Amino acid sequence: MSETETIENRRKRLRFRSWHRGTKEMDLLMGSFADAHLDALGKDQLDRYEALLDVPEPVVYDWILGRAAPPADYDHDVTKLLLAFEFHAPGR
Repeated sequence: MSETETIENRRKRLRFRSWHRGTKEMDLLMGSFADAHLDALGKDQLDRYEALLDVPEPVVYDWILGRAAPPADYDHDVTKLLLAFEFHAPGR
């Protein structure tokens, strides 16, 4: 986050990045998570979430599916919130 970026703009930027990960599955998972939780995250949590967005998609996907555990650097409140998130398709 730059010194001049507002918290609202940062949330918008992170929401955009969440919806544009690359694969449709991760777009849906991360984008839906962002829509549900970004407004409630504080600055430090946004820092941790932004770091999660820098992790390659296949790695995060394996964490979400339980095929791998996050390393210690990513074993924090935001990752736990993401892993506990239940995606529900619109209209279901």
